[in-house]
Amino acid sequence: MWSQSGGVPSGREIVRIVVRFAPGEQPGGRTLGPMASDEGTTSAGTVRIDVWIWSVRLTKTRSQAAAACKAGHVRVGGERVKPAHALKAGDEVRLFHAGRERIVVVSRIIRKRVGAPAAAECYVDNSPPPPPREFVAPVAVRDRGAAGRRSATGAEMERSRGRSRRPADGWQSEGHVVDFPAPPVPVLWP
Repeated sequence: MWSQSGGVPSGREIVRIVVRFAPGEQPGGRTLGPMASDEGTTSAGTVRIDVWIWSVRLTKTRSQAAAACKAGHVRVGGERVKPAHALKAGDEVRLFHAGRERIVVVSRIIRKRVGAPAAAECYVDNSPPPPPREFVAPVAVRDRGAAGRRSATGAEMERSRGRSRRPADGWQSEGHVVDFPAPPVPVLWP
């Protein structure tokens, strides 16, 4: 398989190198956490606060998380923070978003957005219960084309057209002919 010229493979021979790692281990001696890859999670270190808030699904978008930080609606340890603030495990995060205050303690740092069950494992929720929803009376919905019509009776249909409000002697049912007395004709000669 090896050529005679000092251990270098010749052009015809195929060299196969197989590298195997222990389960959960990567090149360089790093090990993976409970997630599938190490890109989304780390057990130690820091992450930007806006990224973490978005990753654990406290806001729908990362831009909403950054806007909340810029507006002063995010506090870490009682102090307002900017979107690039470094967050670490054990920090208490207070977020006022969507009319509700969320108080969470960071238990795991993640950098990528994960599903709701995995996100709930990344923090301890100490938030007060959400306020009860106010009862809102249902809005009546009309069928299409039924605007303004209450029933199909003739009297009501006639009233809705305005015929009962017109003078009975001045209008006819068809053609809208007006019968007013003729004005007096002036006499020009005696």
